[in-house]
Amino acid sequence: MADNLQSKADAVLARAVASKPGIPGVVAVATDRTGNIYEGAAGFRSLSGGKEMTTDSVFAIFSTTKAITGTLCLQLVEDGKLDLDAPAKNYAPAIGELLVIEGFDSGGTPRVRPPKRDVTTRMLLLHTAGFGYDFFNETYNRLAEEHGQPSVIAASRKALQTPLLFDPGERWEYGSNIDWAGQVVEGVTGSRLGEVMRSRIFDQLDMQDTAFTMTSSMRSRLATMHQRDKAGKLAVLADFVLEQDPEVHMGGHGLYSTALDYAKFIRMWLNDGDGPNGRVLKPETVALAEKNGLGEMKIRRLPGVIPKLSNDAEFFPGMPKSWGLTFMINEEDAPTGRSAGSLAWAGLANLYYWIDRKRGIGGYWATQILPFADAASVGGYLEFETAIYNHRKG
Repeated sequence: MADNLQSKADAVLARAVASKPGIPGVVAVATDRTGNIYEGAAGFRSLSGGKEMTTDSVFAIFSTTKAITGTLCLQLVEDGKLDLDAPAKNYAPAIGELLVIEGFDSGGTPRVRPPKRDVTTRMLLLHTAGFGYDFFNETYNRLAEEHGQPSVIAASRKALQTPLLFDPGERWEYGSNIDWAGQVVEGVTGSRLGEVMRSRIFDQLDMQDTAFTMTSSMRSRLATMHQRDKAGKLAVLADFVLEQDPEVHMGGHGLYSTALDYAKFIRMWLNDGDGPNGRVLKPETVALAEKNGLGEMKIRRLPGVIPKLSNDAEFFPGMPKSWGLTFMINEEDAPTGRSAGSLAWAGLANLYYWIDRKRGIGGYWATQILPFADAASVGGYLEFETAIYNHRKG
């Protein structure tokens, strides 16, 4: 049975690479509660380099960083050091200086006002605080193009200082919320985010290939970023590397890691917070995190405002989806086999994961392709997930 899964999943990866238009290379890992049930790689780290993709290849994991930062927040709640419903400015004072933008005047100057209420850390984890991304929001894009607002990719304090799009708590908008949650962690602990991640999560889970700043070993295994044009052709972005000495450790997108390391994080969530070197979260905290935190609100389709960075994106269109602390939750069984109530999300360069706690299975799919929601990578990922579930049925 294991050999059957290996061959079928290997074939999925091979098709993703060989399809027209295909992907340069991919690593995929699936895990159950006891260990990895599949590890595979196909293609090349770079279309110009000739190095084959290997399961220990290193990726900029973008927004799959978010769940790790969220886990730290939950740990601090357990410790009694963080109140999710207290003003976040109590821990990260700069967030209290931000105003709500209501549009632009006739001369193009932003019209701003004070928010009606404080941002809380719970709002940050739920993406209801009011923050967006320039590649998913026209207002933020205009601030970048006309007013020099730096991209979050710059990992600077100025990049964090964006106005709120609405009064905190009023709706769901995907954006730089978890970068601010990382600032909350730093305010509570007095340490840089990467140091807290290392001591409280990575060491507990033996995640030795995950960091904001790559080791020499990690850099030697780095997969290169690629970008697809409108005609489907991929260009090699050989010089694309996230800032390695960042002013801010961005809790929403800044980590480098491997699919093998991330599978260890997924497995911890499958095991009610337990890791190989001790407990990371209490079972009751895990149960709290996987609940819908939005009430009647639903998450919405992400519009691709900057085409070179993202296409329009939505998982399982037509299916109601909510948000927990800090994951997307599919409220119905998915066509891949994923159970209702499972946790999932993605990263900008077409990295995807899911955590099905009901069935005790999860997985990670890693590529380095822009724009987000690349059809070849998304299609391969969903086919991979389906293959894992079909194997479990058998």
